[in-house]
Amino acid sequence: MIGRVIPNALSPQPRQSGTLGITRSTSTASFRFVVSFSALVVSSLALTAGLVAADRPWQQLTMPSVAEVAADFVAPPPEYGLTVWWGWDGLVTAEVINRDLDVFQAKGIRVVTIEAGYGMGAPYLSPGWFETIKFAVQQAKRRGMRVWLVDEGKYPSGFAGGRFGAERPELRMQALAVAVRVEVAGGETLARQLPAETVGVLAVNQADNSSQPIEVGSGELHWTAPAGRWQVLIVRHEFQSAPTRAANNPTRGKDTSNSLEDYLNPAATRQFIAWTHEEYKKYVGDEFGKTVLGFRGDEPDFSIKGIPWTPAIFDEFARRKGYDVRPFVAAFFAPKLTDEQQRAKADYWDVWSDMFRDGFFRPQGDWCAANGLEYLVHLNHEDQMMALVRSEGDFFKNMRYVQVPGIDTIWNQIWPGKVTDFPKYASSAAHVFGRPRAFTESFAAYRTPPTVEQAQWVMNQQYVRGINLQEIMFVPASSGGQSGLRGWMADERFPAAVAYANRATYLLAQGLPAAQVAVYYPNLSMWLGDVTADAGVLALMQRLLEHQSDFDFINEEAFATALTGEPGALKNLSGQRYRAVIVPPLRAISRLALDRLQAFANEGGRVMFLGAGPSLIVDRTFAEAGGAPDLAWAVREPSGELSELAVKALPPPDVTFDQPCLSAKYLHRKWRDADLYFFFNESDQPQTRQTLLVGAGTVQVWDANTGVISMVEGAAAGNGTVRLPLELERYGTKFIVIGAKPVHSESPRESQQR
Repeated sequence: MIGRVIPNALSPQPRQSGTLGITRSTSTASFRFVVSFSALVVSSLALTAGLVAADRPWQQLTMPSVAEVAADFVAPPPEYGLTVWWGWDGLVTAEVINRDLDVFQAKGIRVVTIEAGYGMGAPYLSPGWFETIKFAVQQAKRRGMRVWLVDEGKYPSGFAGGRFGAERPELRMQALAVAVRVEVAGGETLARQLPAETVGVLAVNQADNSSQPIEVGSGELHWTAPAGRWQVLIVRHEFQSAPTRAANNPTRGKDTSNSLEDYLNPAATRQFIAWTHEEYKKYVGDEFGKTVLGFRGDEPDFSIKGIPWTPAIFDEFARRKGYDVRPFVAAFFAPKLTDEQQRAKADYWDVWSDMFRDGFFRPQGDWCAANGLEYLVHLNHEDQMMALVRSEGDFFKNMRYVQVPGIDTIWNQIWPGKVTDFPKYASSAAHVFGRPRAFTESFAAYRTPPTVEQAQWVMNQQYVRGINLQEIMFVPASSGGQSGLRGWMADERFPAAVAYANRATYLLAQGLPAAQVAVYYPNLSMWLGDVTADAGVLALMQRLLEHQSDFDFINEEAFATALTGEPGALKNLSGQRYRAVIVPPLRAISRLALDRLQAFANEGGRVMFLGAGPSLIVDRTFAEAGGAPDLAWAVREPSGELSELAVKALPPPDVTFDQPCLSAKYLHRKWRDADLYFFFNESDQPQTRQTLLVGAGTVQVWDANTGVISMVEGAAAGNGTVRLPLELERYGTKFIVIGAKPVHSESPRESQQR
């Protein structure tokens, strides 16, 4: 199935000067000019990208017809299918490769993700390794299977099997860190020479955790302590890496013996690509975009004791922010920051998170796009966004140039009975930035191993939140021992679960997302340490989904590069139109976002602020951020809660139940001549509701378990809506299509007879 390709902008737009590095527009007229110019650029770039990748529809947004989707529904193209993590632990031979591929294929698995392991025979990134990869790709091709290549010898991505430490040590990860702590009593004088790497010195009063910077000149510290007990922190920049688990580590442990690259330095990522991607291209490049689908990244982040640093950052900070941050950096390690220090720290987070995006993620996304591949990656701590903000800066910035944004679920993070809505982050990034798919790595380190039913619950929970590319991690390292799968994957029902997943993700990757509501993500407030902003987002997510109000997240990255204005709408790079934006309780908002939201409201859009509203408007810097805005142009809900009155101020929903049903979640996508709805009952109790759906045409149930399409009789249609009874079994799902009738379908009677 190819359908009609909707091109998307694989090539990035140029950054524009202004707020947080982006254009500030203060009037509706100028807003129209900015978005019109932006739309022209996006349209031009998208057309080029669409022509290049028209033969790879899985990489592009498409608007297929019902007939086109139905033609491949029973056996979808493998590119859309579930993939298993194929760990190469133990000696990898031709016999082992063929044996494992045969086992996978017998279970209905048509896509594998290859990861280097221990004791493979040929060391990772050696000529023998690449020859083995070449053989595996050839054998997968012979079986009609597809391959994802993990971009690292285990994880996190970016240490090239240890080559940075061995060959390019100057490109290793660096950090600001407290190098020395000295206890000083009142009246004592501390004197010492400071090395060139010193960037600041701070004295902390141990009685009340207040602090004061210590002036140092000519590399010499000479300070007499006031009354009290003090601790002096000497802060330096140093080589410091997050721990890595490496295929070449003889201990098989996770440690810092193999340093990660300097993520903030594009030169380091170019070297990483030269050692990895370019070498794969020499051996299997003729299968790029065919058998080889792309590169799979894993958890790049700064899980370090220090704060991200790179040699260029102070100059880059001064260029972007207009002031010198060095007098503040030692205070970033203080137990209690002043307001001025916290604002400088937020400015620093803004700069290094931009550099992370442009230094690490963007070069890989651009390289993959230029070579007919996709870059697929997830970060770390998606279920704990305050931790993610600390170690990765900004989820949405990092995903801007990634072809397949992702999340992972480990340690039973997603499990029946838990409220865990974080898959919405990845699907929002995909929708906003014009990507057809969002992926999940699921089941790694599940200490309560799932049954088939529980595993399917975990998968469906993510599908209904917009995930449509499934990776299963619960696969043993079969290469060194006996063939076969274990746990729920050894269950006789597993092949049926694979077939269901392949059909479900295929359907959910077709067409365009249809949510009309956007939620502003308060990343700026979180940089200021505002934990209440994080809590408010989690509560808002839960309430919206439980009341069948689907949404996407947007933030400054979206306003800067992805959203264009229309009368009454904000359009993203998927062509999806948001009619309303909800701003959760927060402390800070950018001038860019505020101006765009006001222009959107003036053009007929609905903007709702929950809580007291922001107290800071961030223009170029947090340091100079102004006071609270006048929000007379917006809808206000001072309680901070999404009340029933606030819900009624949103656009009419696509799904309306006759009675509340908190456990029923849905997803809506639009095809060329139909609307697709996916429903999932997350509870262990059957649910039945009279349901009103937006759409016109015949009503069909597409059974992803069997591949059978059945007509629904008795649905009442009128005024662009359809009313029908919706019955969902315990943990049940249902795909409903409203639109043109497919060529091959069954009546309810035929379905029952079969």
